[in-house]
Amino acid sequence: MSIIVFRTLFLYMIVVIIMRIMGKRQIGQLQPFELVIALMISELAALPMQNTGIPLINGIIPILTLLFAQVTLSLIGLKSTKARAIICGRPSILIQNGKINEQQLKKEMYTINDLLEQLRIKNIHNIADVEFAILETNGQLSVIPKSQKRPLSPEDLNVPTKYEGLSLDIIIDGEISQENLKLANLDVNWLNNTLSKFGINNPKDVLFASLDSEGNLYYQVKERRNK
Repeated sequence: MSIIVFRTLFLYMIVVIIMRIMGKRQIGQLQPFELVIALMISELAALPMQNTGIPLINGIIPILTLLFAQVTLSLIGLKSTKARAIICGRPSILIQNGKINEQQLKKEMYTINDLLEQLRIKNIHNIADVEFAILETNGQLSVIPKSQKRPLSPEDLNVPTKYEGLSLDIIIDGEISQENLKLANLDVNWLNNTLSKFGINNPKDVLFASLDSEGNLYYQVKERRNK
């Protein structure tokens, strides 16, 4: 039993490390060749887990080979646009100026029902409102509504807006982020003084705290402290 547990944990760590090396992608964002490699790696890792008669090395070598193949293809795609088009394919325009491109639908084996479903997901209920609908190489549909159908923005109304940068996570589950404090040109003394103004004497009592681009601190204390 202990051998099975060890083999399972070891192969699990190998697969996690390899998937991390392959990059941060969600399943829906994987290119076809990346998805194939991910499935093959999971299958190769499962075999030595289930059968203790198979040496671990027999599973590790094919996994590392697939990793090498994936990294090589990715590097080739980064250096050559032609190779990238061959490996990943090209985006396809399914709707242009409110008109469905039947040839592209057939080429991509994309049905009208699939197209309507994806448009509804993006809150588009009328094909006539679409300027372009583009099927990306990862299978996702990008939709560009016609200019008359797009939501109004402050720029359209000539309304000036303030700059909004990214907020910085200062405390997560009671742990202070020294790195983000440094980015904000602040220190722990400032944080403690600010929290004390809200009746909080210990940062460990804070579930989450963040600092926006204007220097305003948002915080939420842990439930047990409220009680």
